[in-house]
Amino acid sequence: MTDTVRALLDTGAENAPAIGGEDRPDLTHGALRAFADETRAKLNELGIGRGDRVAIVLPNGPEMATAFLTVATAATTAPLNPAYRAEEFDFYLSDLNAKAIIVPHDYDGEALGVAEGRGVGVIRLTARAGEAAGLFDLDGAPLGGDAAAGAAEPDDVALILHTSGTTSRPKIVPLSQKNLAASAGNIGEALALTPNDRCLNIMPLFHIHGLIAAVLSSVAAGGSTWCSPGFNALRFFNWMETAKPSWYTAVPTMHQAILTRAGRNMETVKAVPLRLIRSSSSSLPPQVMAELEETFGCPVIESYGMTEATHQMASNPLPPAARKPGAVGIAAGPEVRIMDLDGKLLGSGETGEVVIRGANVTTGYENNPKANAEGFTDGWFRTGDQGVIDAEGYLTITGRLKEIINRGGEKISPREVDEVLMDHPAVAQAVTFAMPHPKLGEEVAAAIVLREGEATDERSVRDFASKRLADFKVPRKVLILEEIPKGATGKLQRIGLAEKLGLG
Repeated sequence: MTDTVRALLDTGAENAPAIGGEDRPDLTHGALRAFADETRAKLNELGIGRGDRVAIVLPNGPEMATAFLTVATAATTAPLNPAYRAEEFDFYLSDLNAKAIIVPHDYDGEALGVAEGRGVGVIRLTARAGEAAGLFDLDGAPLGGDAAAGAAEPDDVALILHTSGTTSRPKIVPLSQKNLAASAGNIGEALALTPNDRCLNIMPLFHIHGLIAAVLSSVAAGGSTWCSPGFNALRFFNWMETAKPSWYTAVPTMHQAILTRAGRNMETVKAVPLRLIRSSSSSLPPQVMAELEETFGCPVIESYGMTEATHQMASNPLPPAARKPGAVGIAAGPEVRIMDLDGKLLGSGETGEVVIRGANVTTGYENNPKANAEGFTDGWFRTGDQGVIDAEGYLTITGRLKEIINRGGEKISPREVDEVLMDHPAVAQAVTFAMPHPKLGEEVAAAIVLREGEATDERSVRDFASKRLADFKVPRKVLILEEIPKGATGKLQRIGLAEKLGLG
């Protein structure tokens, strides 16, 4: 049974490509398997084994992908954002109880002093020049102590990530080898991935979306992932020409940036036909979905994911089944239901909290009994999202419970307002959020980015919205910005936006 990362690596044909990258030959599946076993032996030699936690601080690219895949066969991986500051590294390395940290061979950034100060072993990674993408050497002093040698087993923790913690201290999410294997299989099935498929990865590889949806699901299907050095809309079409992918996966803001460059790159779009485009990690405006399908001439599959589910929970199906713009699709792996505040499961058409259970769902947060008591009810994980499932089983997310705007008792879904604002001919991006109000508690505000060459003002946008929304849902404040602040993974973040934009 393929219930470990190492077992998933056995899928691909010996000489078929597995990992690609800029200016390097592809790494084959056979070479990746051998390299995983070589890396496990090296880590054991350095004193790292099953259950030991290894933080990985590497830039995007093939080495980050193979470091995740190979270290996960031997120990517990903990990818961290290389852009963190010393204070953040200090929090994460301490919270994770990391035994070692892997950094580039020439790294002299802020993680180094923190690791040394905390007694965390430093392992330097050097890419093998002139060899296949993703091959590297590890160099570090032996860490002492006994390492639990050998291949990781199904119940071992393979990956540890923190929740984003926009409203509270980030929570530790441990994901087992079995969780990862189940999720990779779910994504492969939803997208009908085959050995002929090649994903162009533009997602950051310290985040669940890129790690599981782009890299692990591709390798598990016997296909390949071409790893970009990080998202860059100006280089995206060059990468398409080089990588010749059959699909890519991204967050909505990336799709929007790609669309702004697509008009002048239609030759590439035609020369490298995509089988599908996937969108996940935040809601895709239906307008963007329609424009992507028209531009690339392929189906856009919106999926619904979160860290605690090892990414995917629901997905719109491939044609000929229906893709419903605005819906995140049907259950695609775990069971998905709607629950009320008292823990009662609701029927189709009823709105409540989205709950899930299945082989890809974490068994609980680490060292956090309070979060576990709040997060699980009768074996169901409460996602914190509000939604409704229609008679055909399609789930629509109506909002994040914490993001629902409470305007003097009137509850407003910011997503509903976003979709109306996106219909304005001058608006390219919109995010609706709560701003404080002395009497009502919260008031509706929105930040927008205009399409290139378009002009409008706050009054015009509010007038447009007032013709389509009940008065209490119309934003009282509309900010026109060059760019809306985003999180590290490119997602627009509603929580804390009022404060960031000086509306606190």
